[in-house]
Amino acid sequence: MTSWTYLPELLATPVPRYTSYPTAAEFSDAVGRSDLEDAFNTIDAGQPLSLYVHLPYCHEICWYCGCNTGAANRTQRLASYLETLDAEIELVAKRIGGRGSVRRISFGGGSPNAISPGQFASLLARLRSSFAADDALLSIELDPRSLTGPWVEAIAAAGVERASLGVQTFEEKVQRSIGRLQPLGLIETCVGELRKAGVRSLNFDLMYGLPRQGLEELEQTLRAAIALRPERIALFGYAHVPHLIPRQRQIDGSALPDAELRFRQAELGHQILTHAGYAPIGFDHYALPHDALSLAARQGRLRRNFQGFTDDPSDVLVGLGASSISDFPNLLVQTEKNAGRYRIKVSSGLLPAAHGIRRSEEDRRRGRVIEQLLCNGKAEVQGLLDQDRLARLRPFLDNGLATIEAGKLRLPDYGRPYARVIASLFDSYRQPAARRFSSAI
Repeated sequence: MTSWTYLPELLATPVPRYTSYPTAAEFSDAVGRSDLEDAFNTIDAGQPLSLYVHLPYCHEICWYCGCNTGAANRTQRLASYLETLDAEIELVAKRIGGRGSVRRISFGGGSPNAISPGQFASLLARLRSSFAADDALLSIELDPRSLTGPWVEAIAAAGVERASLGVQTFEEKVQRSIGRLQPLGLIETCVGELRKAGVRSLNFDLMYGLPRQGLEELEQTLRAAIALRPERIALFGYAHVPHLIPRQRQIDGSALPDAELRFRQAELGHQILTHAGYAPIGFDHYALPHDALSLAARQGRLRRNFQGFTDDPSDVLVGLGASSISDFPNLLVQTEKNAGRYRIKVSSGLLPAAHGIRRSEEDRRRGRVIEQLLCNGKAEVQGLLDQDRLARLRPFLDNGLATIEAGKLRLPDYGRPYARVIASLFDSYRQPAARRFSSAI
């Protein structure tokens, strides 16, 4: 296995994670409700659709978290949100008018299990009836600290096939430093119960770059995770941006690993996980060979959207709930983030679209290049490499982190940690600002 080469000057510029192109940083209020209505009208009969349902509440707020979420400490707050979400579902279903075929429904947050099992069952029933989606594949994000027996029963009854557990780290001193205590035994119990409930693909979210986390602490977490054999592991680099996310001010910035240690942590994770039989997926995901994500990667079908790397082939993702984003080939639209304004718009019978961006043909072309580089490590870039971009690509070529031949750009396996930086060279909107995006590794 070739070791990764640490070239800090090539990783110095923070870059987006590119879960879309253009990124959310380019969204404006020039796009809104009428654009979303027009996009719904373009959906054809039988066209594959995916739904993403956002539940922005957690029983406990972790200090590191950058998600749009709030405390689930008031029953009426959750009930009011779910009532509004129910009304939004009705509005969207009416606009779509029975066209399209919903193949997947994903629940994220926050923590979807911040609501009660009964509320989840009612929400799912509404989605299935409104969109004729009885056969849709179901996936859900879960907080293991609040995964109760009744919730496991609800997951089994619903037929949820895929679940993702927020694990982050198994090391207690690291857990304390990020405000998330959950012992290994708890995760072991959750895994066993979810397997019994019929979950066939289980993901662990793990993190490196955390305070008080060295190589030894990360390795112990990875070994413990591998022993539980989840089908997927996402190994994210923690993005410390307390100027943007006030709750992160509770984290001791002086205890964070430096840039080189972060790089070595990412490398260690890659080595340990691939040696354990996990296939590398994109730049920060890993999956067992039999999993659908791994199969999609081998077959060149891997995609990237707001849920990260995915095997979802749908070109249309409809977001439901505050701050969710709807993704169409020619349009990105984000729902109102503020729960109060979200409720006011929906109660007025209006789609709660807040802002977004229209995708030009040039955007779509560049978006395909960025997605292909991140998913497959190669892309056709003929006509997109002007002298300026070629000059900025030159250091990567000279260091063997990329090759270009006959208009095709390729990244070797050891070029993975530089994939986002290289992809960013094809972003025509801006050079990322240091205070806006996360570390490139």
